[in-house]
Amino acid sequence: MRPHVNELKEFYATRRGQTARRIIRSAIRTMWPKIGGEVLLGLGFATPVLGIYREEVERVVALMPASQGVIAWPSDGKRLVGVTEDPELPLADNSVDRIILLHALELSEELHPMMGEVWRVLRPQGRLLAVVPNRRGLWARLERTPFGHGHPFTGTQLTRLLRDHGFTSLQQKMALYVPPSSSRMILRTAGLWQNLGRHFARPFGGVLLIEAEKVIYAAGPVGRRARRKIISSASSPIPAGARSARARS
Repeated sequence: MRPHVNELKEFYATRRGQTARRIIRSAIRTMWPKIGGEVLLGLGFATPVLGIYREEVERVVALMPASQGVIAWPSDGKRLVGVTEDPELPLADNSVDRIILLHALELSEELHPMMGEVWRVLRPQGRLLAVVPNRRGLWARLERTPFGHGHPFTGTQLTRLLRDHGFTSLQQKMALYVPPSSSRMILRTAGLWQNLGRHFARPFGGVLLIEAEKVIYAAGPVGRRARRKIISSASSPIPAGARSARARS
C-alpha cells in the first residue's frame, strides 16, 4: 500500500529521514553534477531532493499521485507541485528534459503504463534518474520507513524494466549504507557507514540509483495517452484518493 503524503513528510522531518535525504541528495548530485537551463520533473515524492536544482534549472515541477495526496512545495515562493492521476501525466509529448523518480516506481500500481508516460513526456535523449529501494538492502525490509513499502528492485530488474520501455541504462549507483535505525549514535556516524558500505558491502545499499536515457529509435511503449489537463498548485494537503484537481495560475 502506498504511504500517505503526510507519512512521507513526517519521515523526512525525523533525524533518520534527514540523514537519508542528505545521502540520497549527495548521490544524485554526484550522478547529475549540473543540469542548468533544463526542464526538470519530479515524480512520486521527489520534493526532498528537487531543491538542490531549483536555482539552476529553467523550470522544475513536482507531480504527486492523487492516491498518495499532495503537499505544498516549496515552502517559499510560487508553488511548483501538482496532483495527477496515476499513471497519467498532464504534460505534452517531449516536454521535459529530465525526470527524477523517488517513491514512485516501487509504489506504482500501474507500473508499465507509468513508464510509458515517462517515455512519452521526455524529450529525445532525455534522461531519467530512478531512485528505488534495493531488494538486497536493509531499508527494504523494514516498514518503519517509506523504503520498506512497495516493490524493491535489484539492479538487473530495474535495468530490464527500463530497457523494456525504451530506455538505455547509463550508470548505476548504490547509496544509503547506514542502518535504518533511529539511534542518534548510528545517525551521527552515517559518513563512516557510507564509507564502509562502499568498500565492503557495495551490493547492500539501502537505495539503488540508475540513470537512463530515452532511446529515440525505439518503438513507443504501449500505454494510455494522457488526457491534457492543467495541474493544480497545491497550497495544502489533498486527501489520498482524490481523483482530480482544478487549475490555479
